[in-house]
Amino acid sequence: MDRARLAELEQRLAYRFRDPDLLTRALTHASYANEHPPLVHNEALAFVGDAALGLVVAERVRADDPTAPVGILTPRRAELVSGAALARWATTLDLGRLVRLGRGEAATGGATRESILATTLEAVLGAMYVEAGLDPVRVAVARLASW
Repeated sequence: MDRARLAELEQRLAYRFRDPDLLTRALTHASYANEHPPLVHNEALAFVGDAALGLVVAERVRADDPTAPVGILTPRRAELVSGAALARWATTLDLGRLVRLGRGEAATGGATRESILATTLEAVLGAMYVEAGLDPVRVAVARLASW
C-alpha cells in the first residue's frame, strides 16, 4: 500500500492511525481478501462505521434543530448517510485509488462503484471508532460534510 497516499488520507480525515494494519483492513474489499487468504475484509469495520456515522450525523442534525420532530430529523439524517452522499465523500478522500479490490472488481470499475466507495468509507470510519472512539469520527464527518 502506498504510504504517501495513506498519509494524504489521514491528513484529509484529520486522524492518524496508530495501527496501520487496521487502516489497511478498512481498505480491503471482500473480493481482494477472497483472492489473498487469510486476509480479512472490511465488512465488520463497515458495520461498526455505519453505526458510528449514524450516531454522529443524528447528533448533528438534532443539534442544528433541537425542536424538530423525528419526522423531519429522520429524512435529514437519511440524506446525509445515503450511499450517494457517502460515495461523494469517499471520492473527496480519493478512496477509490486506495481500496484493495480483487481482479474481477477492479476490472469492472469497482473503484468507482457507489456501493464499494460508501462501504469503504464506513469501514474507515469504523476503524477510527475502534481505535479511538467517536471524537475522531465526529471531526472527520464534520470536515466531509463541511459543517
